[in-house]
Amino acid sequence: MRPDHHPDRLMRWTLVIAALAASTAVWWPAPAGAAAAAPASTQRIKELAAVQGVRSNQLLGYGLVVGLDGTGDQATQSPNTTQSLQSLLQQLGVTLPAGTSLSPRNVAAVLVTAQLPPFAQPGQAIDVTVSSMGNAKSLRGGTLIATPLKGADGQIYALAQGNLLVGGAGASAGGSKVQINHLSAGRIPDGATVERSVPTPLLEGDALTLGVRASDFATASAIAEAINRAHGDDTAEALDGRSVRVRMPAQPGARLAFLAQIENLPVALARPAARVVLNARTGSIIVNDAVTLGPCAVAHGNLSVTISTTPLVSQPNALAGGNTVQAERSDIAISQQGGSLITLPASARLADVVKALNSLGATPMDLLAILQAMKTAGALNAEIEVI
Repeated sequence: MRPDHHPDRLMRWTLVIAALAASTAVWWPAPAGAAAAAPASTQRIKELAAVQGVRSNQLLGYGLVVGLDGTGDQATQSPNTTQSLQSLLQQLGVTLPAGTSLSPRNVAAVLVTAQLPPFAQPGQAIDVTVSSMGNAKSLRGGTLIATPLKGADGQIYALAQGNLLVGGAGASAGGSKVQINHLSAGRIPDGATVERSVPTPLLEGDALTLGVRASDFATASAIAEAINRAHGDDTAEALDGRSVRVRMPAQPGARLAFLAQIENLPVALARPAARVVLNARTGSIIVNDAVTLGPCAVAHGNLSVTISTTPLVSQPNALAGGNTVQAERSDIAISQQGGSLITLPASARLADVVKALNSLGATPMDLLAILQAMKTAGALNAEIEVI
């Protein structure tokens, strides 16, 4: 055996080479651009899209609520209530003497609304909302008479009837009134019975279209890629920013199982477009995580005008024979607070953007104008939307 092939010496060389390899792995510089990307948010397809054509439908009906404790419509101000009551009595075979004038205080005319969910079948129950359309003081304790609910095509899809649940209370006497919550609207849980179903395109054709809730090309493409990874290529295809076409099995049971699988697939979303939403009515400002600021300088100051009016009364002497004259004296004051020029540094994080805006010391209403001016100057890297 050669000296350099001794087992102990061979083992020592092996340990040295392993240590050098480990040292090289630790200290080897990372290539440029290899920084880890920020993890994208992940959502399921059921939160991002829905099958086109599978939706709820609005139903509307006109009816009467009876059994009120003197809090119904007044006949003089709501003549339609009296006419509806007379028509109802005629349908029930009750004929009123000629010239009879009804003025009940325990009846109210109402509008009944409901949502007909997709796949609802005849015999199933849905909730309804009952709202007063006259001058009824309260619907508490009332009962809705059988009211047909119609769709946009004029066809009857449900029949509503039942006792109202009103989440409030009120009392009045001697010109005083106390009221808790809203008394002129209520709900009837399972108060309507479905009489007709609405057909859906779920079982038609060899493909279905998923409608993306937010118009975005990246989201539509990501949904198609997630479906293709799970069920093979050419299973899904993004048609545009709102539509993804998916090939479906022919059998109804297999189609439903396939939809249940793909709606739970996770989708990695790209970073959204930078957007600032301004509500000019309430002064609310919403900034998403993609908004960035460029370096800029902002001067903020307030100019206030105060007008105060003081009444003056001129009272003549007792024997002067004059009249008392009332006049007003107005004082106008203008004050301007000094505004310093504040430099806002460039920032790429939402926390830095919020900190920079808070350093201005401006109210939300002032920030509405400041953000729009920063956008015009090119310092705000975002799209502004006013609602």
